[in-house]
Amino acid sequence: MDLQDAQDWLVDVLNEVSVRFQRVPGSAIFLRYVKSSYQNDPVRSAVELFLFLFAIRYLLAPKYSTSKKSYVKLTDEEIDELVDEWVPEPLVTPQTAFEEAENEKRPVIVGPTGPKSKLSNGRVVTNVASYNFYNLAGNEGLKEKAIQTLRTYGVGPCGPPGFYGTQDVHQKTEADISAHLGTTACIVYAQAFSTISSVIPAFSKRGDIIVADKAVNFAIRKGMQISRSSIRWYEHNDMVDLQNVLASVVKEQAKKPLTRRFIVTEGLFENVGDMVDLAKVVELRHRYKFRLILDETWSFGVLGKTGAGVTEHQGVNVKEVDMLVGSLAGPLCAGGGFCAGSTEIVEHQRLSASAYTFSAALPAMLATTASEVIAILETKPEMLDLVRENTRTMWAQLDPRSEWVQCTSAIENPIMILVLKPEVVASRKLSMGDQEQLLQETVDEALANGVMMTRLKSMPRGINVTAKEVGWELQPALKVCLTTGLTRKEVERTGTVIRHAITKVMKARR
Repeated sequence: MDLQDAQDWLVDVLNEVSVRFQRVPGSAIFLRYVKSSYQNDPVRSAVELFLFLFAIRYLLAPKYSTSKKSYVKLTDEEIDELVDEWVPEPLVTPQTAFEEAENEKRPVIVGPTGPKSKLSNGRVVTNVASYNFYNLAGNEGLKEKAIQTLRTYGVGPCGPPGFYGTQDVHQKTEADISAHLGTTACIVYAQAFSTISSVIPAFSKRGDIIVADKAVNFAIRKGMQISRSSIRWYEHNDMVDLQNVLASVVKEQAKKPLTRRFIVTEGLFENVGDMVDLAKVVELRHRYKFRLILDETWSFGVLGKTGAGVTEHQGVNVKEVDMLVGSLAGPLCAGGGFCAGSTEIVEHQRLSASAYTFSAALPAMLATTASEVIAILETKPEMLDLVRENTRTMWAQLDPRSEWVQCTSAIENPIMILVLKPEVVASRKLSMGDQEQLLQETVDEALANGVMMTRLKSMPRGINVTAKEVGWELQPALKVCLTTGLTRKEVERTGTVIRHAITKVMKARR
């Protein structure tokens, strides 16, 4: 058979195949589809042909068993041996000897807390360890209001705010906070700790930049960790270093895609007690075009003429702060937290903030209590003056008169953070553990003399970085919380007891 005969045979075969194919029902429609598809998009036809051939290959492939055992079979003795050798990892790290001793001596309050608290051993002590700044924990009017709310609304809404959890008292509390601060809107969370740790990741995402003070509290650090943003630190309350960091970030990002950039700081710092220079921070945020998140957990209800916080105290327009976060659980003796700002900022959180979306709403009686306390602060600003007077009285007994400790808190802060003086630490070569031991002995000595205070306890750093990378570590300290429930003479006596306890412990450990 020559080439011509082969070509004629191939043509006859193709014609015969074409004739037989055209006899198949629907063949004409299929041919028109292929021709139209190839003419308009040949790549599509090639892909469809590949998928068709792959389907045929898959259907014709040999079957295999998914239950085929491909692991080594162990004997019962070997299994028992492995089980006996397995040791589960502990859920928490074992307690140190120092922590065990501290827990054994931990005082337990029996009954309601207050300026004078009764312990389980029957003693009545002066309580400067709780955040009862305005002695509202035992306020009969607040108690009665909370009881009425409990009888009307029940213990809790048992549902997230966006799913049958929002009640009219929640909306009233949001309106009260917003009016008190002077913001457009406000959103209330059920837990104070999870407020800031939820607000930050609601706005800052992977690839965004956060510039934060090195001394910010643990809740802020958890929020930044959850956000997965790029973190840049500046020295604590150092506005010059903040400016340098902001300038560096702007320079680095000049030729990169635009990202969201935030400054995160506190009004009154939980771990140090001092106050932010908000006016300077606002100036720098405008100069370098950053958004500002201000945590007023410890300054809301404390600073300002009516307790509206650091913005009122320093005369800064609240609209200069993008997100103003605060707590209802400390000075306000209620529970939960809030974030105030523009309407857009607030409404975004109702669907994007995890603690708001997935947590049960704040109990109605706590929301009512928060509203009532805000009304009290607005109508009785003399309460704030009284707690500040008691704070100054305690300062006079401790900071200038003690040769061992100094107070790092702002004079307006009713929480006094007392640290050992640098020269004392240096001369005695005290490690962090040594300082904690000395301060705990001071707490025990003061309690033995009728004054209950505590040490500063917080999670250091909170992000998986080394101390060298952060450059800041929580310094052991005593924490003394003032209250209006004590008279001036009682405050003076309490300060004297604390000062003498410090002196006795330090002299005994020469």
